[in-house]
Amino acid sequence: AGGNRENNNSNPIILLVLAVIAPLAASIIQMSISRSREYAADRGAAELTGHPEWLISALQKLDYYAQGSRLQNADPSSAHMFIVNPLSGVQSNFSSLFRTHPSTQDRIDALEELMR
Repeated sequence: AGGNRENNNSNPIILLVLAVIAPLAASIIQMSISRSREYAADRGAAELTGHPEWLISALQKLDYYAQGSRLQNADPSSAHMFIVNPLSGVQSNFSSLFRTHPSTQDRIDALEELMR
């Protein structure tokens, strides 16, 4: 009736670490997919119009006007509804992992690469 109980015991520390890391990894993957979709949408718009420079100009204008109207108390959970990042402040490379959109400059750089 007695089995080897040592084989059935899970290490609770490993389970705790996995419980913390798994949702974090899932969020990073989800945000990465969202950023990839933004690049794909930009590429599609550039191909559809045949003028990536028009989209570059539009992004520059949106970013310029957004700089003056950053939302001071913006809820990060609503950032995905904006064309450019509505949040104020300088963000680190680590925080860029959790952005739903690539930076406007990164989007412009990708469009300029299409023009080459």
